[in-house]
Amino acid sequence: MRKSKPKKRILLPDPKFGDQLVTRFVNNLMYGGAKSIAYGIFYDAVAKVADKTKEDGLEMFKKALENVTPQVEVKSRRVGGATFQIPSEVRPDRKISVGMKWLILYSRKRNEKTMADRLAGEIISASKGEGAAVKKKDDTHRMAEANKAFSHFRV
Repeated sequence: MRKSKPKKRILLPDPKFGDQLVTRFVNNLMYGGAKSIAYGIFYDAVAKVADKTKEDGLEMFKKALENVTPQVEVKSRRVGGATFQIPSEVRPDRKISVGMKWLILYSRKRNEKTMADRLAGEIISASKGEGAAVKKKDDTHRMAEANKAFSHFRV
């Protein structure tokens, strides 16, 4: 077992909005260390969101992320030879990272031409409370609700 908890790394705020949440999102979006390209994709997506909805793009992004973050999740646990899906609360830090990862994953699966278009489309639909990432959150919550009977196995 580990001697002590690792220190939390402090992220620098992004250059355009000065927001640490954006930096975190871009770090998840990035492939192969190409951070400037990831920033370009994110800023283009936010600009496209602002053009399409006539609202602030960053606020729409934050609303979309809020709609995608899960409150509960299921974890597998073996008890006496059987595997149970045990619902558990999600840590605040993990909520955000899981939400970001779902937003990026389902953006990549969309059919628009560029990644900026895909991300913009997913942000718009997630901020309205629809789209694949929101569906994933709802499915996760439904699964946790269905397995509520096993919550007494919680670690």
